[in-house]
Amino acid sequence: MKALKEILTDIAWEEGMNPAELERDFSAGIVAVLKASPSGKPVAVGRNLRVKVNANIGTSQDLADEQRELRKLEASIKAGADTVMDLSTGGNLREVRRKVIRESSIPVGSVPIYEAIVGAVRRRGGGERMDPEEMLDAIRLHGEDGVSFVTVHCGVTLAALERLTRRPRLCGIVSRGGSFLARWMRANKQENPLYERYDEVLDICARYGMALSLGDGLRPGAIADSFDQAQVEELNTLGQLFRRAREKGVQAIIEGPGHVPLDQIPAQIMMQKKLCDNAPFYVLGPLVTDVSPGLDYVTSAIGGAVAAAAGADFLCYVTPSEHLGLPDVEDVRLGVLASRIAAHAADLARGRADAWSWDETMSKARKQRDWAEQIRLALDPELAREVRARTCPGDEHDTCTMCGELCAYKADSPV
Repeated sequence: MKALKEILTDIAWEEGMNPAELERDFSAGIVAVLKASPSGKPVAVGRNLRVKVNANIGTSQDLADEQRELRKLEASIKAGADTVMDLSTGGNLREVRRKVIRESSIPVGSVPIYEAIVGAVRRRGGGERMDPEEMLDAIRLHGEDGVSFVTVHCGVTLAALERLTRRPRLCGIVSRGGSFLARWMRANKQENPLYERYDEVLDICARYGMALSLGDGLRPGAIADSFDQAQVEELNTLGQLFRRAREKGVQAIIEGPGHVPLDQIPAQIMMQKKLCDNAPFYVLGPLVTDVSPGLDYVTSAIGGAVAAAAGADFLCYVTPSEHLGLPDVEDVRLGVLASRIAAHAADLARGRADAWSWDETMSKARKQRDWAEQIRLALDPELAREVRARTCPGDEHDTCTMCGELCAYKADSPV
């Protein structure tokens, strides 16, 4: 196994960074390194790095097909995802997770509270009957299985829930982990065990080399709920927890919203960076409107591009199935590609030389009407090849069927 310094050096060269600068950012917690899966390599997220994309897969209680999830894993990797998260809640959760980790060439994340909830429902008939120790045991179990990073909703506190009580939301709590924790806290009239026993959470992560993804259990799930007091209360808590993780040598990233109006996104990113000491920021979307079910991968890509251009470091994809059902393989592919477009657009806005070089090379191929090179450089070469073959059958065309001999590039060429 490579030493940390060697890993950071490799990442620095891949990212076009000075290794010493990357080491400083890593030491300051501004960059997190998600450990490699058994057959892959680590991935870094944070300042001055390429914006990364995560794909969520996983079974549900209505559809627990392990092979289907492995096909979605394969589609995620082929489409260019940097990481994948197993969010399984149906079937044999540990078996699914182990298979995903074994077959993945990219780091695998998870949400251990799901396993604790499912176990409590199966054994005792309700998630509110979870024992606090079971929540910690689930994190340990995921560490044993080789998970690279875990989402843990430590910021859902009694104080934040009180904010929600005083200022109710249109859609309440939309995070699955956050909602079950809130239900447990209210039923048991106790503080969140993951918050109260946070030092134990950190010890587990340190033992297994897992990065901690501090989950936004109170993220807004409706445009009308964005930037409310509960969201800000939780974010402030996450900033404090990030500092405690850094003091104990545990890598951490901060998760963010959610549903956010387009004009609020830069301010939300600025607030996160300020409250959380420039920790790596991981956003779901954000989705910029509530009215596009079936097209939310587009809605998410719009918000993700703005968020990443403003400083977000890690985009969690959204698929066409968002708000409607469990994604299939094609949904996963489209979700990854949409988020990769957003990430690349942000890399251009942030002035990354490799992003600009890619676009300039494509532009030169377009100017020269070099169709093979354009397809090779495309974000999804298979799709570009299929569209070209469908719209311009045969190899004799040096233009496309949109303009034909009226092609602007052809007209501009020397006679």
